[in-house]
Amino acid sequence: MISRFKILLLALALIMPAALAAINPKPFVIPELRVWAGRTGSFVPSASTRIVVTSDGLHGVADSLAADWHTMFGSRLQVVDGKAEKGDIVLSLKADKKLGEEGYTIDIAEKVTVTAPKPVGVYWATRTLLQIAEQSAERELPKGKITDWPDYGLRGLSMDVGRKFIPMAYLKDLVKALSYYKLNSLRIHLNDNGFPYYFGNDWDKTYAAFRMESDRFPGLTARDGYYTKDEFRDFQRSSAGEFVDIVPEIDIPAHALAFSHYKKGIGSKEFGEDHLDLFNPETMPFLDEVFDEYLGGDNPVFINEYMHIGTDEFGKDYPGFDKKKETAEKFRGFMDHYIRLVESYGKKPWVWGSLSTAPGETPIKTEGVMLDAWYNGYADPKEMIKLGFKLNSIPDGMVYIVPAAGYYYDYLNTEWLYNNWTPAKVGNVQFEEQDPNIAGGYFAVWNDHVGNGISVQDIHHRVMPALQTMAVKLWDGLNVSLPYADFNEARASISEAPGLNRLGRVGTPGQLVLEQAKVAPGSRNEIPEIGYGYTVEFDLDAVAEKPGTVLFSSPDAVVYLADPVKGLLGFARDGYLNTFNFRPYPGEKVHIRIDGTNEGTTLFVNRQKYQSLDKVTQWHNEGKNKMYYVSTLVFPLQQAGDFKSGVSNLKVYNYVRPL
Repeated sequence: MISRFKILLLALALIMPAALAAINPKPFVIPELRVWAGRTGSFVPSASTRIVVTSDGLHGVADSLAADWHTMFGSRLQVVDGKAEKGDIVLSLKADKKLGEEGYTIDIAEKVTVTAPKPVGVYWATRTLLQIAEQSAERELPKGKITDWPDYGLRGLSMDVGRKFIPMAYLKDLVKALSYYKLNSLRIHLNDNGFPYYFGNDWDKTYAAFRMESDRFPGLTARDGYYTKDEFRDFQRSSAGEFVDIVPEIDIPAHALAFSHYKKGIGSKEFGEDHLDLFNPETMPFLDEVFDEYLGGDNPVFINEYMHIGTDEFGKDYPGFDKKKETAEKFRGFMDHYIRLVESYGKKPWVWGSLSTAPGETPIKTEGVMLDAWYNGYADPKEMIKLGFKLNSIPDGMVYIVPAAGYYYDYLNTEWLYNNWTPAKVGNVQFEEQDPNIAGGYFAVWNDHVGNGISVQDIHHRVMPALQTMAVKLWDGLNVSLPYADFNEARASISEAPGLNRLGRVGTPGQLVLEQAKVAPGSRNEIPEIGYGYTVEFDLDAVAEKPGTVLFSSPDAVVYLADPVKGLLGFARDGYLNTFNFRPYPGEKVHIRIDGTNEGTTLFVNRQKYQSLDKVTQWHNEGKNKMYYVSTLVFPLQQAGDFKSGVSNLKVYNYVRPL
């Protein structure tokens, strides 16, 4: 007979391993998970894992998860209706007021059960699952329960496409990245202009662009890049499928040189042609027609909830503008008119804050209007709330990126933001956290310096660390527990988005990632491009090449053995041609090395530094107004060109090798 003592020992022996097993720590996700209750063990998807939909309205979310899972991991998860089994991922809707509009729960056990009050919450939950899964070779999901919700309902980015054309392909990629990090709003700043002092102080020669196709006003649309009406409609619809709202902005009455270029006489003689003359009787009827082209009719171009009408910085460079009573009253009437006009088309208006510089008596509708709190000197945020505006926190000195300009930020100070900022901090004004008058927050990219060489890849390199950081602060607010150093290290383990790698990250840093004994003309590589912080080197047995001979290309860039203009070694991207003052002699055998960083591109010939093209190469010097030309290159590797020279011993490193 077994004694009671032995039975107790046997029971303890069975219990102890489970008791001693480590409770799973909170998984790393961007933004950080709000609540985690860890268990032991993990859920490992298998070939039989299915996505089971148990509520109407979630099939689109399920299809997105299945498609993204396949893109990221190569395996296919079947989407089915019906009863879930062990090993499945279950998506369902369940009312829970505590979770708000976008919250969700994920219970990871023998199956993974996702619940949320709304489809958007289920979708955000799938982003969490993908981020956790991509950090493990086996796509393990640690067992436990997640309860997650955002502090702020508005979380987004404003992108200036007026002063630099941003192709639709990138905007779609940007939406993928925003969506992957649970950011839900993208503003497209559709018109703007350069600064006249870079164009001989001649308004007629100063760059200006309006990026929408126009049938009513032929010639208004920028010739160097624009969006067709159909592609913009499709863009808004596809972005809605990723739960990102597109907010189009037509910026008036300042930043409006594209309109005064098109319709002569409506530019202001007092404040400059980039300001519209509010006293000219032709100005507002013209703009009304412009707005109607995109908001009116049975098939409007702007189909989402909000439209932004600008209204920023009117008269800002003119001392005493706030004392020009007649002009200030006119501006207030102008602003009220376009708020009401947008509402007449069933849209919600969005404006920049400028009213503190235009005091007056002319009433302005504020109820239901979103206002960007960007600089408190132009619009005191507390006063704006008293007037009835809802605020979007976008303080310029904290969240503005102006690439390579020398003012605001080239790259956001992500450590400071992570440790100190939430949307409740609007410049030097601090609100209570989750003040109901603050809808949320944005960061912004302004391409102020027209023609400065900055590429879309340069913009993306600035956007991604800001995007990841802002995602945390807009979702979690003050409830961030991970130290910044740990966050900054861990964020590199998360993809930009499913199938997206515009940073050109290949392998673990410090590696030789591609090696070829001989590069055959017309051959292709699996690596499309290598991002900043690289060394590419090869031996060249040169023969005479015709101008325009390509060494390597990708959809984003071309490297020339002989550029189309001078026949020099060089590269092109975003319409900019950059050349080194080097052409190999026919019959010469040379070793070529190119180093690329986010600062510039350097050529080495026969292991000696030959020439650097970097961002401190001064392009314009108009006294205090300086512009620097940027010659960076995310190196293309996808397609070898049709060259005659011998290219051998190609080596590509994902770091800049010491000399």
